[in-house]
Amino acid sequence: MATGELENLILLAILRLGDTAYGVAIQDEIEARTGRRLTRGAIYTALRRMEAKGFVEGRLGEATATRGGRAKRYLSLRPEGLEALRDSARAFDQMRHGLDPLLEDMG
Repeated sequence: MATGELENLILLAILRLGDTAYGVAIQDEIEARTGRRLTRGAIYTALRRMEAKGFVEGRLGEATATRGGRAKRYLSLRPEGLEALRDSARAFDQMRHGLDPLLEDMG
C-alpha cells in the first residue's frame, strides 16, 4: 500500500525515535530534521489512518502527573509499515535515478 509524504515523515520519525515515539515527540523530530511545522491534528489524523492500515500500533504508557494523570500513547512500526516505507524509498530512488546531474545543473 502506498504512503504519502506526511506518512513517510511520520514513519521515519517513529523509526528514529524508537520506544520514545509519541505524538509530540514525532512532531518535534519532523520539525527539527525538516524545518516543517506540522499541527498535532495532522499528525494524529495520519497516525489513525496508518493504524487502520496496519502500519503502526499504539500502546499506552504510564499515567503521569505532568499530563494531568493521562498516559502517553507510544507508537511503533509494524512490519507492514516498515515494508511500506521501504517501497516508498525504492520508488523515490527509481524516479530519481540518473537525475542528479540535472538536479545540480538546474540549481
